[in-house]
Amino acid sequence: MLIPVLLFIVGLLCLIKGGDWFVDGATGIARRFHVPELLIGATVVSIGTTLPEVMVSTTSAFTGHGEIAYGNAIGSIICNASLIAALTIAVKPGKVDPKSLRTPVLFFFVAAAFYAGVAYTTGYFSRPVGLILLAMFAAYIICNVMAMKNAPAPQEEEEPEENASFAKELGLLAVGAVLIAVGANLLVDNGTLIAQALGVPESVIALTFVALGTSLPELVTAITSLAKGHGALSLGNVIGANVFNLVLVSGVSATVAPFTIPQNSLLFGHNASLVLEFPVMFAVMLLLTLPALFKGKLSRPQGIALLCIYAAFCVVQFTI
Repeated sequence: MLIPVLLFIVGLLCLIKGGDWFVDGATGIARRFHVPELLIGATVVSIGTTLPEVMVSTTSAFTGHGEIAYGNAIGSIICNASLIAALTIAVKPGKVDPKSLRTPVLFFFVAAAFYAGVAYTTGYFSRPVGLILLAMFAAYIICNVMAMKNAPAPQEEEEPEENASFAKELGLLAVGAVLIAVGANLLVDNGTLIAQALGVPESVIALTFVALGTSLPELVTAITSLAKGHGALSLGNVIGANVFNLVLVSGVSATVAPFTIPQNSLLFGHNASLVLEFPVMFAVMLLLTLPALFKGKLSRPQGIALLCIYAAFCVVQFTI
């Protein structure tokens, strides 16, 4: 039992550091070729921080653990909204630009409605469903690229550091990707062993520990943004990452290895995935985004309410 726990921790550390280096390398290359900073944040950073979820879910689907593939995507969305974004809002609420959030929020709820529709009607995420989700991902990227092209260019463009060579940036990108792959394997394999040893359903492990672990890159980004006074950037990254969790993470997983939603947990006599996880996902995203869209600001009570929902969600997960 000790060895799986240690390897699980090593997997988490590999994911964290791999994601960190991947984002550094990708951002350095983007700046070197004078890609606008907003575009980097809306695409490269969000994709980079979502790579752990992509690797974990794809590896899980390939190895026959579809419950982890499903649970990690939904769990990461709940964790991002009700823990990571909630912490930044509770610590330092502030104003946001509603216009910059409209596209990611719209894409999220359209994708979430489609995702939930599949779950409630068939419960099976087939290869065509995965391809539709990936098509949504492509459309989201295209919309962001077009929006950034129309955005005003920054007055001062940050030049890459002289010491940061192109080879070093490529190296960070490659090593980061390798660490993410290694970490994903360690996380899935040992997370499954721990779940079996404790008698805990794999879906519960995926919805809590694995989801929290793969969301750590978003947490690091949120803390960094908060420290630099860019709370809106943190919120945008969280919402963008949640879009990617639905359309990229689940899309890749369903395309390479179709899976079904978990059937082993019941709540009020019904599948817990349908009566708990989906409603919580929609609830926390509505609570997170509606005040920002309609009032243009975030409040401390909003962050505290989201944290309370996350705590209650975790308690229920371990009692059913």
